[in-house]
Amino acid sequence: MAFKKINEKVLAITERLGYEGPIGLQKELISKLKSGANVIAIGDESAGKTEGMIIALLHKLKMKAQGDNPRLLVFVNDKAEALKLAGRFEVYTKQTDLRVFTAYEERLINHQKDEIYLGADIVIGTPKRISKLYFLNGINLMELQTIVVEDAEFLTGTSFHTEIHRIAQSLNKCQYLVMAKSLTPRVEQLKGLIMENHYVVR
Repeated sequence: MAFKKINEKVLAITERLGYEGPIGLQKELISKLKSGANVIAIGDESAGKTEGMIIALLHKLKMKAQGDNPRLLVFVNDKAEALKLAGRFEVYTKQTDLRVFTAYEERLINHQKDEIYLGADIVIGTPKRISKLYFLNGINLMELQTIVVEDAEFLTGTSFHTEIHRIAQSLNKCQYLVMAKSLTPRVEQLKGLIMENHYVVR
């Protein structure tokens, strides 16, 4: 079954990559994200959570740049995960004008502020660095459409959920996606903090 009602540019790339259609939980995940719903996606690495997220949210961004401020923010564990996920996005975005940036502790914060200030559509970063940028006025999230927590198991044993919650509290209405292998206590806690109404996709 092919991907249905997806942006033509996104669809062309899925075909080039050899994807015949959604696998695992992707069909339901893509549909819910396209509708604007909050989602918790539970599944192992073979479930296709990340690729489904990329396809659905690039469709929502219409595969083109808009304004100067981020419309999609993805929280990840560390520099390695930020760069890995940015690479996955760039498979789709490299022939477009969409701007993908990463933010993590190993780089000078002023350099990251300068880069994002010039215009960003998608920002992928750690909760600690995104929170610091935000509360130093280094990133404007007033046009944000969607917040994603990728592989939310990394929140266990940290205070990162608090930093995500603080940012969420300061925003207007926003769509949320939390992805994990299982519903851990920390995922349940984050769900209670930022996602009153949501679907669970397995």
